[in-house]
Amino acid sequence: MKIVILITGGTIDDLEYNREENAPKYQKTIIPSLIKQARVTERLEPKIVCFKDSKFINDSDRALILQDCKTSSSDKIIITHGTMTMPETANYLGEHNIPKTIVLFGAAIPANQINSDALFNFGLALAAVKTLPHGVYVTMNGKIFSHDNVKKNYETGNFETLS
Repeated sequence: MKIVILITGGTIDDLEYNREENAPKYQKTIIPSLIKQARVTERLEPKIVCFKDSKFINDSDRALILQDCKTSSSDKIIITHGTMTMPETANYLGEHNIPKTIVLFGAAIPANQINSDALFNFGLALAAVKTLPHGVYVTMNGKIFSHDNVKKNYETGNFETLS
């Protein structure tokens, strides 16, 4: 089983990250190190789509993510994404009814920092993409959310259902 990981930037990949809108498109990602640390045995194929703070993710970026999801030879896709606009991107992808299992995740603390939630969130995303039916999901804070029933609570920093 091949699982594609689409990398878009965000806090998870914060390696002296440039938080300006016009940051260089491609920078070094920590995701291969995270995969190694997790000791994953499945074939994972990381690909950088963009490298942005999610507050700068726009519909052009979402269209690139959508295109990569549609054209991927795998029907199991994980997307790293900043938490600020993750629900919007998940909803955008979900509206296109792609016949694949797509899971978005990120981190509140960069993967290269002590006490990061990145490895835990990655593990949950990996388990989710392997077991859930086709659809678009968000995995954060130890929970799995459907793309159309998730929001970030900016007071707590946690993800929760809309209802």
